[in-house]
Amino acid sequence: MERTMLRRRALAAGTAAFAVGALALAGLTGIASADPSGSAVPAAADRLSPGLIEAMRRDLGLDAAEAKTRIANEYRAAAVSAGLEKSLGADFAGARVSGDTAVLIVATTDRADAARITAAGARAEVVDHSLDRLDAAKAALDRVALKEAPQDVPSWYVDVRTNRLVVNAARTASAEAFLTAAGVSRDLVQVNRSAERPRTYADLRGGDAYYMNGSGRCSIGFPVKRGTQNGFVTAGHCGTPGVTTTGVNQQAQGSFQGSTFPGRDYAWVATNANWTPRALVNGYGNGDVTVTGSTQSVVGASVCRSGSTTGWHCGTIQQHGTSVTYPEGTISGVTRTTVCAEPGDSGGSFISGSQAQGVTSGGSGNCSQGGTTYYQPVDPALQAYGLTLVTSGTPTDPPTDPPTDPGGTWAAGTTYATGAVVTYGGASYRCLQGHQAQAGWQPPNVPALWQRT
Repeated sequence: MERTMLRRRALAAGTAAFAVGALALAGLTGIASADPSGSAVPAAADRLSPGLIEAMRRDLGLDAAEAKTRIANEYRAAAVSAGLEKSLGADFAGARVSGDTAVLIVATTDRADAARITAAGARAEVVDHSLDRLDAAKAALDRVALKEAPQDVPSWYVDVRTNRLVVNAARTASAEAFLTAAGVSRDLVQVNRSAERPRTYADLRGGDAYYMNGSGRCSIGFPVKRGTQNGFVTAGHCGTPGVTTTGVNQQAQGSFQGSTFPGRDYAWVATNANWTPRALVNGYGNGDVTVTGSTQSVVGASVCRSGSTTGWHCGTIQQHGTSVTYPEGTISGVTRTTVCAEPGDSGGSFISGSQAQGVTSGGSGNCSQGGTTYYQPVDPALQAYGLTLVTSGTPTDPPTDPPTDPGGTWAAGTTYATGAVVTYGGASYRCLQGHQAQAGWQPPNVPALWQRT
């Protein structure tokens, strides 16, 4: 299950129960202070692009100072919640932020955990169901949907706000049949009536445009590398392996190397030597946004999307690990947001502050009346294809003849989360930004990725 995979990566960032916030926070690229009170603003949050600030003002009603404070607090929340998830174990029932200042709320099934949560700088909430139990129920629905997509059930997800598995359905009877087929206990579930009709946005462009086989258009999500090969991640519904692409300038660009849809919605395109990857998201005249990592933001956090059809738009994260049914079938593991989108925004970048979140998948509504948009998280795509996100600290290509490995826990091909600790050559190193290790990128060689402890 994709959420479980992401959770394991997040847990590697925490190395103690109580000092979890400070320890994990120190490993987050650009963080100026680990003070849980929120008095210091992370350097990365203080360097937000004017375009993103303007979009947050328009869509979230925040001025520049409020936007920077909120994103700084959201960065802290991601680090603290990852550590508490490890510390609370089976009691953990989810985390979210609330309000314009992004107050962190962490839920548990054991009242005795409240003091530990409060000591870490979060607000405690005692609920009935653990996140593991709700995730397991959702996984049962996903297994049924993979065999046959449910009719009149557009989406389902674990909602940490209500501590329930939410099933959105056009008809209650359809939801009940779905739950029965999966054997899910009704006391875990909240059924909502929904007229939502999600669809993909593959026919036009979002973000920097590219064209498939000279006809349809989609959008670059984020530039990536696979060893010395450059490329980008995008939505899986945009193309299948072998489909050729041309860039926004209509010049030859590359071809799809891997694609998954439905089930998931990610793909990657390898580009030719004429295309240079940059750690940037198109700001559409308001200043490009620099990508510094891919730390997943928590529920309730602000998130912004770049797309050529509708420009910059922002909203908040509603639920992670959502399943949604499109006409082409069901996909799982996407994130549900309040950000609007329109045809042409498919495949484009979702970013929170300077942290890459995912690529636009699909949704409902529009940017005139509002809507719901889903994005495919970027980290599972990187893991699926052995890719490394291009960030402002990405090292140069690994040497063609890397040195002999002197031993330790570090290993090429492994995906490391921010804050993870490894050993190499008898020394310990802490990961500064999430990435997949490449041969030649041993910790001593890449100070942008590893710090000796």
